[in-house]
Amino acid sequence: MPDSSSHEAIITRPPLLRLLVLFTLGTVAVALWFLASHLLRDAGQVHWYPEAPGCELSAGPCLAELGNERRLALDLGVRGEIRALQRLPLEVDLDGVDAQRVVVDFVGRDMDMGLHRYPLTLGEDGRYHGEGQIPICTDVVMPWRARVIVETADGKLGSGFDFDVERDAP
Repeated sequence: MPDSSSHEAIITRPPLLRLLVLFTLGTVAVALWFLASHLLRDAGQVHWYPEAPGCELSAGPCLAELGNERRLALDLGVRGEIRALQRLPLEVDLDGVDAQRVVVDFVGRDMDMGLHRYPLTLGEDGRYHGEGQIPICTDVVMPWRARVIVETADGKLGSGFDFDVERDAP
């Protein structure tokens, strides 16, 4: 025979507590769905192409062939050392690509520094322009990757360019 005291304890549980538990579980489920959707949508659908070998973003623009006589060039607008917290005038030049949207992401190569995404706008000169910034890190030299993602009617194309950022001495 079931214990009547445990049955009464279940019945007398406050309805507000049940509602709060259900609301919390629902919120967690929605947050996980959004996170999974964001990660799968942004990374899984980009067709990645390698950058040209030997490129140094601190010396000038870097190129990437996107196949079928298409290419892109990324310029951070800096000659010399790239520093943390420095404003970077981003410029992407596309050749043979009809872009609907262009963004530049900065991601840490060896350390998760979060995603820093900067949308670019089409200028009168036919190039995409914007401004970005590399966050500060505790390491003296932090390896980063600039990922250019180009959205077209046929899908997303992208390439990545590696560079190092030096932190100013305290």
